[in-house]
Amino acid sequence: LASLNISAYMGTWYQVAWFPNRFQKQCVSDTAATYRRLPGAEGIEVTNRCRLEDGSFDRVVGLARPAGSLVRGDQLEPAQLEVSFLPRLLRWIPAWGIYWVVQLAEDGRYAVVSEPSRQYLWVLSRTPLLAPPDESEIRSQLTQQGYDLTRWQAHPHSAPARAPR
Repeated sequence: LASLNISAYMGTWYQVAWFPNRFQKQCVSDTAATYRRLPGAEGIEVTNRCRLEDGSFDRVVGLARPAGSLVRGDQLEPAQLEVSFLPRLLRWIPAWGIYWVVQLAEDGRYAVVSEPSRQYLWVLSRTPLLAPPDESEIRSQLTQQGYDLTRWQAHPHSAPARAPR
């Protein structure tokens, strides 16, 4: 796994593809995650939101913390985080999910997140629509990394922006 510039990773990411999972089954579209660095050594606030079938939005706030080593204060090597969406008072329970950035575009326009078992996968983009050449590159790299792409599913957004060319 490569390194991750934490400051550059902050902001909003749109989920454009994924391997469907049980804990997001209520999400029918418009899934996005916003990352915000917390002061001091508290970690990173993660706010996930998605549109439900009735048109309303579901929102959950969690905490991410480095699982790799911080180098020079802002580089995470390897690009590994742990994430918990338990309420703050229950975060002492060892229920932290593994969050590995397994691909990251050089200019930060997309990221692919997974974990060691390859059971979970999220393709994130800075825009609600992934450019076709980026999707081809991501799929090619995932195949080389040993992922079974039969579970790949595009994730829709209500008003997609035009894909970059």
